[in-house]
Amino acid sequence: MITRKSKREIEQMQKAADLLVEIHKEIAKLIKPGISTMEIDTFVDRFLEKHGATPEQKGYNGFPYATCASINDEICHGFPREEKLKDGDIVTIDMVVNLNGGLADSAWTYAVGNVDEKGLRLMEVTKKSLYVGIEQAKAGNRIGDIGHAIQTYAEGEGFSVVRDFTGHGIGPTIHEDPHIPHFGLPNKGLRLKPGMVITIEPMLNEGDWRSKLDSNEWTARTVDGGRSAQYEHTIVITDGDPIILTEQDK
Repeated sequence: MITRKSKREIEQMQKAADLLVEIHKEIAKLIKPGISTMEIDTFVDRFLEKHGATPEQKGYNGFPYATCASINDEICHGFPREEKLKDGDIVTIDMVVNLNGGLADSAWTYAVGNVDEKGLRLMEVTKKSLYVGIEQAKAGNRIGDIGHAIQTYAEGEGFSVVRDFTGHGIGPTIHEDPHIPHFGLPNKGLRLKPGMVITIEPMLNEGDWRSKLDSNEWTARTVDGGRSAQYEHTIVITDGDPIILTEQDK
């Protein structure tokens, strides 16, 4: 079932999003060679507790951590670990914040120290593809318009678009209808309506778009060892331009 959120619900989601943005800005200061993703996960857990919030994905279908931490060829749902990040790594930190029942979801890919030119370009194109998709997220457009815009841009820049994981509706639960693919055909799929709250979260790979699952049955990684990047925002569909609840530059 697809729900359209009330003004009060959106305001509560914005409060959760503001806290999530604050965390991402703190993580940006922490990311450096020598820190572990487990240390980052512990920081997020404590930060949320201090601010009266909880990590919504912790315990979701058995997921054990406050964050997903995906390094280099890991596409998504990476487990935080004690292994130290190395100079040249790229790491995506993804989390869902629950603040008094309002949810917000955002992933960001970070450069660890000195990343090579190709890695930086992968990050740049992935981030730009997120905003290319958001431009299509308007009432009256269809879900396919979002995916088509992302796919056209990303493939035109020489990267592949992951098919196995999509954006989604959010609030009051973590994953709701509709699914938001990051590929597809224009003018296809469900028509977007004001009040819908969705995530757009393209994952781009250097090589093949396909994924394989680790033995933990959560972590997805590229089939060819190429690196992957992901950027994600939670957005509100309106009669005009979409509202980006998790925008970091406002």
